[in-house]
Amino acid sequence: MRARTHSVLAASVVLALTVGPLAAPAFAAPTASVAAHATDRPSDGLDRKALRAAIDGVPNQHATAALVRVGSTDGGWRGSAGVRDLASGRSAHPHARFRAGSVTKVVTAATVLRLAAEDRIDLDAPAQGYLPDLFTPDFEEPISVRQLLNHTSGIQPGDGLGDDFAEVYAHRFDTLTPQRVAASAIAKGPEFDPGKRQHYLNINYTILGLLIEKVTGRAYAAEATRLVLRPAGMHHTYFPGTDPRIRGPHNRGYQTVEQPDGTVKLVDVTEWNHADRWAAGDMISTMADLERLLTELFEGRIVPQPELEEMFTTPAGVPDAVRSAGLEKKEVGGEIFWGKSGSRYGYSALIGGTRDLSRTLVHSVNATDAKSAEANPVIDAITVAALR
Repeated sequence: MRARTHSVLAASVVLALTVGPLAAPAFAAPTASVAAHATDRPSDGLDRKALRAAIDGVPNQHATAALVRVGSTDGGWRGSAGVRDLASGRSAHPHARFRAGSVTKVVTAATVLRLAAEDRIDLDAPAQGYLPDLFTPDFEEPISVRQLLNHTSGIQPGDGLGDDFAEVYAHRFDTLTPQRVAASAIAKGPEFDPGKRQHYLNINYTILGLLIEKVTGRAYAAEATRLVLRPAGMHHTYFPGTDPRIRGPHNRGYQTVEQPDGTVKLVDVTEWNHADRWAAGDMISTMADLERLLTELFEGRIVPQPELEEMFTTPAGVPDAVRSAGLEKKEVGGEIFWGKSGSRYGYSALIGGTRDLSRTLVHSVNATDAKSAEANPVIDAITVAALR
């Protein structure tokens, strides 16, 4: 499948096509309006008019639901719009659980860095030394743990369950283990020498998940929960593994499908076994929990110094490098924002902010083409309004 890209300002990801039974609804009359909450404070510098405008047309052809939290030094804004599901048209649940996609990488990176702070992982040590049974002799150059964290390892992507959406959708309840994904990637040999380029790929974090398990002797989910979720107070976040459901209240996800006659239909993609994404993208979370992750992490209450600096340091000497350990750097209006976006079919999520937390953004958008390479107007409007 095509390589995926992520941005703090727009969750632009790989193009996918779908087939499905639901006709696209008439979006001209949204059944749910924007809900602005009591954190509104007119003196905190937030553009509430623009934030409301960004989501007050949802549901539309770009999204069926949108949840937004924006924070500033003096206050914040929360909004929700859209529907819980197309069949009932009930208002979107503002405290819904959702698939966080590659925001999972923030948790994985923080877990590795916590273990590094405990001297259980050496960031400069070769990954081959931790996982000798995984790597083949083709990987002659040592790949450091840090290079896995910042996507400069040179390891090629692993195999998936298909090369187009129709094929992948047909296998959505099948299980592809992280071990098989990692083995398929290593079998391809290196793409480039470690440290020479930055190529964002899930495989780096799949291998970090295996490394966490090897070092601790415990399951990835257990260690990530112990070292990150629990200290951050993320009590409604979990790793579903092979369970295709989203447990608890949630807004259903849909994907657009263009039919041969030019009409558009939607497929419900809520239930899906994403076990192959694992430490790279299989987390289910909530808005409140992701906001806690962002603030607790940036304030140094999860990863201690000096390991926390890894999350705000891009690799030196690597052309056009914008990714650090778990995060991405973006300059907007002279301000530097650090964050991470992610997507699974039907769901797009993002966390980000300035390092001093003077401006933060968390959103979950039920995008109708969440893995498209094209920009999503709803997501773009939210991020522009929040970070201006």
